[in-house]
Amino acid sequence: MAASMLLPFFSVTDANGTGSDNPHELEESEESEESEEELRGFTTDSDSSDEEEKFEVEPIDIGKLPTVAKDDAVLQKKLERAKRQPTEDRGVLYIGRLPHGFFEDQLRGYFSQFGNVTRLRLSRNKKTGNSKHYAFLEFDSFAVAEIVAETMDNYLIMGHILRCKLIPKDQVHPQLWVGANRKWRKVPRARVARAAHNKKRTTDEQEKAEERLLKRQKARKRKIAEAGIDYDLDPVGYKRR
Repeated sequence: MAASMLLPFFSVTDANGTGSDNPHELEESEESEESEEELRGFTTDSDSSDEEEKFEVEPIDIGKLPTVAKDDAVLQKKLERAKRQPTEDRGVLYIGRLPHGFFEDQLRGYFSQFGNVTRLRLSRNKKTGNSKHYAFLEFDSFAVAEIVAETMDNYLIMGHILRCKLIPKDQVHPQLWVGANRKWRKVPRARVARAAHNKKRTTDEQEKAEERLLKRQKARKRKIAEAGIDYDLDPVGYKRR
């Protein structure tokens, strides 16, 4: 399964302990809430990964963003207590509505202020490689992940209100981490297309291509005749080898 697979079926749990068993309901609610946010002026750009094809998105300088864990003394104490708790359980978060330029390095760098991020996967468009604006993070402590979900859900960052939900341990998709912790490298699509176009064809492929050419040429002749045009296409047309 590709790294940019669809959102897996899991139940996300918010800070109040409520959740939805249907990820499609979650996405629909996000769309309606995003429309309301745009009306209130929270965000002015679209989250569509297709639009990013028109321009190169610069990575965000996370050094300019507020450090939530360091600026809040109460939160600091909660995190310190959580880190002291002996645990073998890791906590997995779904993070949605990520701003443009929030890529793998930025996600790891920003969320590491809360604790140790063990795994990370940013969902990307299969065709273009552009961010789909949601990701999955795993902390080495379930208690820390709970605090992060409580703190960062509905947090306003760069004009986007983040969605940060804790995924129950028994509902983490087995294929969730396929492609995790890998750095994205842009595919040279022009070079790939050129190589595919110029590759040496087999005899069978050449014969099929020839048949297609002759079929199109025959159809073109018929259309010319039906239009009442007296034109002989044979001298300039394609001939069977």
